[in-house]
Amino acid sequence: MNKILSKFRKYKILIIIIAILVCIEIYLRIAFGLGSPVLSQADTYTGYRFQPNQSLVRFGKKIEYNQYSQRSEPINLLKPKGNLRILMVGDSVLNGGNPIDQKQIITEQLEDKFKASGEPTEILNASAGSWGIGNHLGYLKEFGTFNSDAVILQIGTHDLTQPTSTSERVGKDPNYPNHPPLLAIQEALTRYILPRFLGNVNLNPFSNQEIPQLSPAQVNQQFQKNMELFKAAVKLVREKKIPIYVLFTPNRYDLIPKPATPPYKPEFMQVLKSLQVPIFDTYEAWSKLPTNVVATYFRDEVHLSEAGYKTAANLIFQQLCIEQKFSGCVLASPSRSQ
Repeated sequence: MNKILSKFRKYKILIIIIAILVCIEIYLRIAFGLGSPVLSQADTYTGYRFQPNQSLVRFGKKIEYNQYSQRSEPINLLKPKGNLRILMVGDSVLNGGNPIDQKQIITEQLEDKFKASGEPTEILNASAGSWGIGNHLGYLKEFGTFNSDAVILQIGTHDLTQPTSTSERVGKDPNYPNHPPLLAIQEALTRYILPRFLGNVNLNPFSNQEIPQLSPAQVNQQFQKNMELFKAAVKLVREKKIPIYVLFTPNRYDLIPKPATPPYKPEFMQVLKSLQVPIFDTYEAWSKLPTNVVATYFRDEVHLSEAGYKTAANLIFQQLCIEQKFSGCVLASPSRSQ
């Protein structure tokens, strides 16, 4: 007995440290969902996408990906008879990321609106952080349109001149893991704590990839290239006799402190006009609102808040209802679109 007590005293500090680390590990997993991040995978068509069939809770927010890497519930490839199905494709703005619960993302809110109007509806969310227009096209080429009644491409200010993202960061950047870390403590350190102390503050795993500084001529060249990719996406969808729309989302600085036309938006509008692609223009709608109201629609310079998703869903729903595109659609009152 004395020998046991002697050994305990000798290793007391080590035992206490291990006990504390075990408690921290358990706490990080239970309280924050650390140790079980959303996983990505490299992909020939899209550059990368989320691994299919994931369901987890991160920072108290539910996150779910179906068998087609969509932030949506599992679906049948063959659309149920009588159902309305809309496919939305976009980047981190559409996806929402860890800070937004599954029920608060734009596709879920839009789906709820259609269901409330009496129409069985599925709004599919195919998206990933830093996807550009070329990545959108890649997803459509790989998976098709899922027998959808409409396709909506979410395109933001930065997407107009963003190069197509590649799989280079998957498995290397802690924000794009392809397998879970050994420990929750490890993830907390490498993904959140150390970057903050080292001055590389990038706590959002869905932030856009750093884009190298380009000359005005190079930026214009990238815009023209993106427009060709966009036209290819429009052609692919229309060949299936499916209507296609664009949801345009501005950056915060496009509207605050005062509205300023986003770079290349006028040129993009000309492309949409020439192709006769309808647009849900949140910039145009929000530029007419008070600054203090618009500020509540963003959680950072690019990504929307829950309030932003709600107003964007209202805008899409109202415009589709005005066009009377779908049988179960009930016109939202103007007061609900704000």
